[in-house]
Amino acid sequence: MSESQWIEIELEDEPSGPARRVEIEYCTQCRWLPRAAWLAQELLTTFESDLTELALKPGTGGVFVVRVDDEVVWDRREQGFPEPTAVKQAVRDRVAPGKSLGHSDKASS
Repeated sequence: MSESQWIEIELEDEPSGPARRVEIEYCTQCRWLPRAAWLAQELLTTFESDLTELALKPGTGGVFVVRVDDEVVWDRREQGFPEPTAVKQAVRDRVAPGKSLGHSDKASS
């Protein structure tokens, strides 16, 4: 696999706002594709009308980074592996600030 090889999912319906792109860069050496794909599915399900593109970007060296429009919103090296709720909240704050995430928005006790 060349280092420029990407997996991209383009959504057919245009969102109502500006173009929004999410990228999940994951370590191929660590075999984190399933984790990245699962997180991608969670984000696509939650933000199906808010995103124009979601890309899975193969990387190396233990990388697991989530970006929204080139802004890092989660980096495993700094924050550990994300819970989907935390990533959804970070993405929501950038692409759909008024969107309710239902039970994911409730504070844990």
